Amino acid sequence: MTLYRRILVPLDGSPVDDVVLAHVVRLAETFHSEVVLLRVAHFHTRDTMTHEVEDAQAVLDRVAPRLAGKGFAVRTVIGRGDPAEVTVQQAAELDCDLIAMGTHGHGTLKRVVLGSFAERVRHATDVPLLLVKAKAAADTSAADQSPGDHEAGGDDEPGDEPAAGA
Repeated sequence: MTLYRRILVPLDGSPVDDVVLAHVVRLAETFHSEVVLLRVAHFHTRDTMTHEVEDAQAVLDRVAPRLAGKGFAVRTVIGRGDPAEVTVQQAAELDCDLIAMGTHGHGTLKRVVLGSFAERVRHATDVPLLLVKAKAAADTSAADQSPGDHEAGGDDEPGDEPAAGA
């Protein structure tokens, strides 16, 4: 039995995706895992729905071919609704063995006011989590990679939303 047959990776389209995907690539190579890329379209009105779904598809269309080109089995999923709830639901429905996500590392006050995506997922699932703090990992991976050499993931898009599908 493979330890991590299927790894769920919630994406938010920010540079944090690259950081967590570098870890996922190594795990998927080691365990011959299927990688499930999830982007959650989170919207409050019909006006924003189309934009959010299109954005979600664009993120997946940018990341999935990079992983597939490296020989990984890749599945993409667009969820709709609350990112934490959808992540937990998809992990259960797809029988994922690991949820791998990046964290932006926002401070305590912001976490208290807005809530932490990672904390909400952690409390709502029994699936093991791999949390990669973006700043610390980016500092480490920058030393390991030449400029412009990305393991996998999205382009450098700014994003203030929580890492994982918001």
